Amino acid sequence: MLQTLQFYLSYPFVRYALIVGTLIALCSSLLGVTLVLKRFSYIGDGLSHVAFGALAVATLFDLGNTSVVVMPVTVIAAILILRTGQNPRIHGDAAIALLSVGSLAVGYLVMNLFSTSANISGDVCSTLFGSTSILTLTRAEVWLCVVMSVIVAAVFIFLYNRIFAVTFDENFARATGLRAGVYNNLIAVITAVIIVLAMNLVGSLLISALVIFPALSAMRVIQNFKGVVICAAVISVVCALAGIILSILFSTPVGSTIVAADIVMFLICCLVGRIVRCCV
Repeated sequence: MLQTLQFYLSYPFVRYALIVGTLIALCSSLLGVTLVLKRFSYIGDGLSHVAFGALAVATLFDLGNTSVVVMPVTVIAAILILRTGQNPRIHGDAAIALLSVGSLAVGYLVMNLFSTSANISGDVCSTLFGSTSILTLTRAEVWLCVVMSVIVAAVFIFLYNRIFAVTFDENFARATGLRAGVYNNLIAVITAVIIVLAMNLVGSLLISALVIFPALSAMRVIQNFKGVVICAAVISVVCALAGIILSILFSTPVGSTIVAADIVMFLICCLVGRIVRCCV
């Protein structure tokens, strides 16, 4: 098995997949802790559906780089969800559901009406659940992912104290003069960027797993915010690497394999957390 893995690692596209998978997993885990604590876990799922609709429209107009269309649309949708969620007539979960279901339906409709592909079902399935597209990344796409991941990580690190304050007590943050609305918008924008980057890795339907599972797993064994963030990052990267390597060795879907690894890690963390609590 090691010889087989070494053989595959000799190809650049496999190394690209590992680099991109690691960076996406790291960024999604950093933000996942904040989203889970703010009870915004489902926003990732909603934005992924918006990205699917935007991708379908971008493909229809045969745009060379679909990220040029998908990323701005997803960012705008993230801000709209946040703004609409503050409207007393439409609560946050209803706003996410509106955009999520609407975008998914429009995307599927566009792909069926205007697609020139002979295998529409295959295109839809690969877009929703991920495919081997992570193994066909170009050098330019890898560099785009690297740059965006560095920006996301830098923003989180340099604004850590402010994000921490907004996450745990938004009213207190406002009372101290912190512009909580600005940082909420920033969190929404970063989430949208991560969603677009992760579509090639796990597909639009499984993206929220990258955000939620590492954070929940870390919370089972760690009790402080910084520790949870670090632990979630380690868990996410390990599961992403394991999922990609296993999918290459056993020819399984990349996205589903990564999520399966996250589920196993979550169950292990639940068991470890229960044992630790019983011992204490």
